[in-house]
Amino acid sequence: MPLLLWIIVCAAFGGIASAAFAVVFLWVPEERGARILPHFISFATGALLGAALLALLPEAIEGAGPAGAHAIGFALVVGLGVFFIIEKLVLWWHAHAHDDEGGSHHQDHRERASGVLVLVGDSIHNALDGVLIASAFLTDLSLGLVTTFAVAAHEIPHRVGDFAILVQAGLSRPRALLLNLATGLASPIGAVAAYYGLRSAMGVLPLALAFAAAGFLYIAVAGLIPGLHRRADPRTSAAQVILISAGIAVIALAERLTHQ
Repeated sequence: MPLLLWIIVCAAFGGIASAAFAVVFLWVPEERGARILPHFISFATGALLGAALLALLPEAIEGAGPAGAHAIGFALVVGLGVFFIIEKLVLWWHAHAHDDEGGSHHQDHRERASGVLVLVGDSIHNALDGVLIASAFLTDLSLGLVTTFAVAAHEIPHRVGDFAILVQAGLSRPRALLLNLATGLASPIGAVAAYYGLRSAMGVLPLALAFAAAGFLYIAVAGLIPGLHRRADPRTSAAQVILISAGIAVIALAERLTHQ
C-alpha cells in the first residue's frame, strides 16, 4: 500500500474512528462508564509516554546524529512551548467567552460557548495529530503504526468528554456525533499537508519527530496526569500505576516486534 494511503488511513483512524468508538462507549450505563473511563486515561498516559520516550525521541536522535543532538533538544523545548501556548489560548478564549453575560441566559451562553470551543479545539488538536502521524510514517512504517496507536489511545477518553459537552450544549446526539466526526477530518488533512511539506524537507524530519514527542509528553504530563492525582486512595493509585505501566509496555512490545 502506498505510504500516503497508509498515512491517510491511520490519520483517519486516529481522528474519526476514535470519535465513533467514544460514542459507542457513551452507551455504557453512566455509573459503569464513570468507573471505566479513568482506566482508559491511565492506559493512554502510559501509551503517550512510551511513544514519546521509547519510539519518537530515539528515532529523532538517531536521525539527527551526534551533531544534531542540540537541535533535537531545542525542538523539544519549542514543542513544549507551542503546546503550552495553544492550551493557554484555548483557556483564555473559554474564559473570555463567559465574561460580561448575566441574567437567565448566562448558563445557556456558557454551554453554547463550550460546545463551540470543543469543535474548534478538536479541529486544531486533530490537525496536529495528523502532522505527528505523518512525521512518524515518513521515518518508518512501524513507527507510524505505534504513533497511531498512541494517538487513538488518548483520543478515545478525550472524545467521550467532548461528546458529553456537545450534548450538554443543546445538540442532539446524532448532530453531536456528526460534528465530532467532522472535526476528525482535520487529522487526515493535517497529515496530507505534513506529508508533502516534510517530503520536500526531509532534513527537518528528526526535528518534527522531536516536536511530536514533545506534544505527547505535554499531553501526558500536563493534561492527563494531574487528573489522575485527584484520586489518591491506595487501590486507585495502584490501578493507575499498573495501567500506565501497561500502556508503556504495549508500546515497548510493539517497538520490539516491529524492529525484529
